[in-house]
Amino acid sequence: MNQTIELINKRRSVRAWESKPITKEDLDTIIHAAMRAPTAGNQMLYSILQVDDQEKKEKLVKTCDNQPMIAKAPLVLIFLADMQRWYDFYASSNVKELCKRRNITYRTPKESDLMIASCDALIAAQNSVIAAESLGIGSCYVGDIMENIEIHREMFNLPKWVFPITMLCFGYPKSKNKNPKLTPRFDEKYIHFHDEYKRFQKDDFDDMFKKYNEEFEKMGNKPSGVENYGQRFYIYKTGSEFAQEMERSVKVVIKDWNEAES
Repeated sequence: MNQTIELINKRRSVRAWESKPITKEDLDTIIHAAMRAPTAGNQMLYSILQVDDQEKKEKLVKTCDNQPMIAKAPLVLIFLADMQRWYDFYASSNVKELCKRRNITYRTPKESDLMIASCDALIAAQNSVIAAESLGIGSCYVGDIMENIEIHREMFNLPKWVFPITMLCFGYPKSKNKNPKLTPRFDEKYIHFHDEYKRFQKDDFDDMFKKYNEEFEKMGNKPSGVENYGQRFYIYKTGSEFAQEMERSVKVVIKDWNEAES
């Protein structure tokens, strides 16, 4: 097994770090790796926002569902889906005037642009994760940065066509365990298909979630009225208050991106 595959196989989220800061050399390597990520049309439809201000880190703890690790992370990077830069460039290039001369509609960002810019940002983020891992630096994704869009726009001076799609906390892990216990994944047959998508029946799900259901049955204090792992996970995650806030926040962004520019 080569070193890259071994690195990927052993990588896991880290939420407890040593207090020492990330060295400039390691930080430069992480950012450079992110910027070498594949990108749609070589447009680099993302920006990377480094949060150095401790007060802002403390505020992110609250706006991202009360996660104290954010404030303790030596390095916090927010990956932004960014169409604003290109449209500012178009403005400086008088593209609107060109459209008027040619009698064509000047197209502003829409949902598809948000999605492709988000892809660009997430690919860059994962490059930074693997680079950090190779340097002995642990990381943890925080998707909750998508919530509370109004607050985050004010905190970071984000214009209309910039969306914080994910946040990463980095640091040198406190644990020196070279072979940490890994979070299990579903069996490949439930994820990897050939030629067409496959939907599953109850028997498939019983097998797919067997270990999770066994752990649920062993729980001492089950939530009231919850009968199985699927119900518990829905209440805890999919139907939760924070999921509803993320839905609300993303709807605000989609509405803003979909409005025609005046």
